[in-house]
Amino acid sequence: MVSLIITTYNYAQYVERAIRSAVDQSLAHDQFEIIVVNDCSTDGTKQILENFEQDCRVFNLEENLGLAGARNFGIKKAKGQFIVFLDADDYIHKETLRLQKLFLEENTSLDAVSVDYYLVDERGKHLEHVNAAEKPIACGVMFRKDFLFNIGLYDEGFRAREEEDLRIRWTSRYNIYNIVLPLYRYRMHDSNLTKNETEMEKHLDLLNSKHGR
Repeated sequence: MVSLIITTYNYAQYVERAIRSAVDQSLAHDQFEIIVVNDCSTDGTKQILENFEQDCRVFNLEENLGLAGARNFGIKKAKGQFIVFLDADDYIHKETLRLQKLFLEENTSLDAVSVDYYLVDERGKHLEHVNAAEKPIACGVMFRKDFLFNIGLYDEGFRAREEEDLRIRWTSRYNIYNIVLPLYRYRMHDSNLTKNETEMEKHLDLLNSKHGR
């Protein structure tokens, strides 16, 4: 089984699109679950998620854990042997889970599988096809869950660049195979955390210090 984990914090305007793309997957519905972790949103996200409680396992946190903490919460609740993260402001092609699951099941030497992605604008227009092996992102990667536990999950001390820290630890022990199909949709907008230069710079120092770079 695959556990698709969506974490959301004040993304009420986007999260429905993310969930619908998950619900519409071609993979048989008894082969995957959708976990939504609402990280103490204050913008009406909780009310939107009430519409999807039949399709998803929804968890409304009572305190804000940050992205790393919310993802760890989702992993610990997951029933699947495979884990995929979907950001609440992004969405995926309907064949994503089926193809990634097939790759991992048929290739036991593979530890994780990523897919290429399209950068999209607010309207969903494709702006650029990006090779995920060259410019990796945290989401759209299917991991073997037990290996995530082996490396200690996300470091909750990071409030930014948590995916870079995880990837450094992952690739020191395990591999990631990239499928050159743009099945993930990475939405560009003004609220992307990566545009917060102060936080990104601060956590770059933390990342370099932790890994001796």
